[in-house]
Order: sequence, then C-alpha cells, then structure tokens
Amino acid sequence: MPLSSQQVRKLRGNAHALKVIVTVGNNGLTENVVNEIDNALEQHELLKIRVNAGDRDERDEMIQVILDKTGAESIQRIGHVDALYRCNPEMPK
Repeated sequence: MPLSSQQVRKLRGNAHALKVIVTVGNNGLTENVVNEIDNALEQHELLKIRVNAGDRDERDEMIQVILDKTGAESIQRIGHVDALYRCNPEMPK
C-alpha cells in the first residue's frame, strides 16, 4: 500500500535524526548486505543506508535492487544517503 504524502512527511522528519545503519561499500551490493538491510527493516521499520558508488546511475541501480529485494519504500534520498521504510505487520510502530 503506497504511503500518503502526510505519512511520507512524518517519516522524513523521523528519519532526520537517525544515523546511517548500513553502508554499501567497495564490494558493492552483496546478498549479505541485502540480508542486513532486511533484518534492520524488520527491527526498526525506518532506517538510513549509505551507498558508496562511483556515479549517480550506479547508486540509483543499487538502491532500486535493494527496494525490490526488501519490499521497502524510499522515503528520502540526499546524495549517497537514502532513508528506507517498511512496515512490520507483526509489530508496527
């Protein structure tokens, strides 16, 4: 279910104070990194990731793969940092 603009605005405000939890480094996007992002989304629902890729197209591609594999939504992206959200149906916050 897509988020309303009001929900996105609230989540952006909540994400502002968060620290980056997962960093995609020089080895690129591996299955272990995707699993860590998936686990972090289960626990926190809202998190920030940093994608250290060479150019914008490569970053866009990596973020899209993360979104597809985890089922998360991108809330806000500024440079190399992206805020992701996925509701935990068992224990929503």
